[in-house]
Amino acid sequence: MAQHNQFTLLFKRRFLPLFLSLTSATFNDNIFKNSLLVMLAFRLSEAKADALINLATGFYILPYFLFSVTAGQLADKYDKSQIIRILKLAEIFIVILGVYGLIYNNQAINFIVLFLLATHTAIFSPVRYAILPQHLKRRELMGGNGLAQMGSFAGMLSGTIIGTLLAGYTNPGQPGLKELGATMTVVAVLGYLVSRRVPPAPAPAPDLRIDWNPVSQAWRILQLTAKNPSVFYAILACSWFWLVSATYLVQVPSLTKNVLGASEPVITTILCCLSIGVAAGSLMCETLSRGRITFGIVPIGALGITLAGLGLGITTAQFQTLSGASLSEYLRSDGAYAVLIYTAFLGISGGIFIVPLYTIMQDRTDRTVRAQVLSLNNVMNALFTTVITLINIFILDAVKIAIPQLFILMALINFAVMALLFYKLPEFIVHLLVWLSSHLFARTTYGQLKQIPQKGAALLICNDTVRLAPLLLIDTLQRPIRFILPQCFYQAPLIHFIFKNYNVAPIVYGPSRDKAKFSAEICQALEEGELMCLFPTQDRRNSAFIDIEKQLKIALKDTSAPIIPLVLQGLHNEASENHDSSRFSLIPKVHISAGQPITAKDINDSTFAKKYFNKR
Repeated sequence: MAQHNQFTLLFKRRFLPLFLSLTSATFNDNIFKNSLLVMLAFRLSEAKADALINLATGFYILPYFLFSVTAGQLADKYDKSQIIRILKLAEIFIVILGVYGLIYNNQAINFIVLFLLATHTAIFSPVRYAILPQHLKRRELMGGNGLAQMGSFAGMLSGTIIGTLLAGYTNPGQPGLKELGATMTVVAVLGYLVSRRVPPAPAPAPDLRIDWNPVSQAWRILQLTAKNPSVFYAILACSWFWLVSATYLVQVPSLTKNVLGASEPVITTILCCLSIGVAAGSLMCETLSRGRITFGIVPIGALGITLAGLGLGITTAQFQTLSGASLSEYLRSDGAYAVLIYTAFLGISGGIFIVPLYTIMQDRTDRTVRAQVLSLNNVMNALFTTVITLINIFILDAVKIAIPQLFILMALINFAVMALLFYKLPEFIVHLLVWLSSHLFARTTYGQLKQIPQKGAALLICNDTVRLAPLLLIDTLQRPIRFILPQCFYQAPLIHFIFKNYNVAPIVYGPSRDKAKFSAEICQALEEGELMCLFPTQDRRNSAFIDIEKQLKIALKDTSAPIIPLVLQGLHNEASENHDSSRFSLIPKVHISAGQPITAKDINDSTFAKKYFNKR
């Protein structure tokens, strides 16, 4: 159960072709979109340019409403690798048409291509997220999503920079546009060739009947998703993230020109900091979560977004406006680096926030509707982005609020919305407490856990009854655990809150517990293939434990499930007990390991009982 290194996926056929296909598609999407917007801004009058830019934005968002839910159905009905190859082949022809439109300045063709590229992305998105659980192991999902998110932003960043630079310094027919067109075409062709190496991903629902009405289908999937609170709230949180991102991202050009008083290269620099930050935060998720699929780091990302937004708003509000400053002139001004640092911090926090949400959606959705649920997420993202864009236009134009004030307001609203979200789904807080227990309250290491099966029933018997121990096990082991806890243990307020909202309810024993029901509950859990973990009471002479031992013997005598001793070393701070001050630490270092599996009769062995059940 050694920790997985996400970068090894870049050398696997089951991931690398998909990663390159995704990155190339994002690159072409953004290089064309930004080239078109730059050309509209610099070649037309301000009034006409603003009208066409707004029209272009509408053209780009519309396909997400029209085609996302249909794309999700297609991805569940047909082999996803074939859909990817068809999309990548279509991308070549779309790009060639786009090159013609750019070079000959044909706005009708340009808008058609923009619509087609947005349609391409709207169809590709649920396919690429739904295919990952089919090609990756469960413990690889967090890292795989982090890499995919990093690839998306790498393609977005490089496409934005190249498209802006090449289109910004050319006229129709000049070599710069031809080079831009050649770049797009080569990337599209290479993307198609790479997509042919994506392994097959058989359809999970080949008999699915396609509902071509996007409204009725979206409503049906929304009702289905609402029955799964963790996925439903993950979608809402994800959509809220894109709402917040749109607020900050869209204002960067105006912020740079009107508040900072800087030139176009500063816009590119700020966007680079944001994109690099998101990519870095996405990659950090694997390490922070240890590959576990958890909500635990989402509140950390949410808090980071609020702090970064406040810092960015306050810093820009106090910034002494320059006058058309170059990049070097801007960097010499007070507060310049603070703006870039807060922007990067905003991106890092966003990456930490968004990757676990996509992973939760993939992991907790039935495979037969996974792509459809992910397509609903696309629709919600587009809806939230559209709504906040209209609200921001009203706030900035009608209310006359300044951009720094808008940033501060959005940061405060983000804090309030996240608090409400975590209140509605306490699992966010439960996972955070579990994460903190293993990263702040103890330094946890582990080894020799291969004895614990990845599937099927097993009973772990823990040698420690410190209340922190179950939280460390939840954070360390990859599988959901059903704990068998003493009643006095479970009644502790924090432990009670955590297990009340943990996705696997514990089995609690004590003097008042019905013995027959207790035994039946254990037998049923083992028959259903659950991983269980027993925490004995502190005193084996306790009558409740004597009864529990008898019931365990009854429950386990006919089972073939392995019984595995589990050792947690360090929770009692042995260094302090041995008066070795040089080894003493306020944060204990806890090592978790598993012994060799035993049989039911060994539970009553005197040596085993003394080691695991006779406590101080």
